[in-house]
Amino acid sequence: MENPFELGVDALRQRLLLMASRSETAVNGAVQALMQRNYDLALHVRQDDNLIDQCEVEIDDMAIQLLTKAPLAGNLRLITVAMKISQNLERIGDEATKIAKRARDLAQEPPVKINLDLPRMAGLALKMVKDALDSFVQRDSVAARAIIPRDKEVDAINKSMHQMLAQHMMENPDTISRCLHWIVAAKSLERIADHAKNIAEEVVYLCEAQDIRHTMKR
Repeated sequence: MENPFELGVDALRQRLLLMASRSETAVNGAVQALMQRNYDLALHVRQDDNLIDQCEVEIDDMAIQLLTKAPLAGNLRLITVAMKISQNLERIGDEATKIAKRARDLAQEPPVKINLDLPRMAGLALKMVKDALDSFVQRDSVAARAIIPRDKEVDAINKSMHQMLAQHMMENPDTISRCLHWIVAAKSLERIADHAKNIAEEVVYLCEAQDIRHTMKR
């Protein structure tokens, strides 16, 4: 039989995965609301942000309880990494809420006639989040390290979209406010990829006891 500490760690891990699932759902919903001009879905995403916030509070409480019982240095790393991952997931939820707010506002305005690759950008960012969480569950630092350079592709798409929207605003000044909403939404997706990268770096620390946050080339 597992001891109480191991059971507590497993409960913490499961709560973290639930939080990750809710964060992923929020981002998917926000992007869908944005692309489909779905006002009601945008409101729903914003209202559900409190569920993600509550997960962070619960994970912190569970982690603090476990810290008083952690017998080994490896266990201490696991608990502190779980708390840091939780913080990054909460911020992913915040970025989803920002996208949903832009979707809400854009749904009430005429559409901007420009072809933006936002769904692809969202897919890449969310795949980074999923793979980072998988590397945490599997304690796979090699997989975690491989995720970090993928952030550059998301950055490149964000830069390209920013340039396209800036050009469109110069040519169509009446679309400036709407284009700015799209720029903010794209920036939020870029930040979601950053948070996935942060999670991957925490997994490397968990597995290797090595802090690579300011050492790896990106």
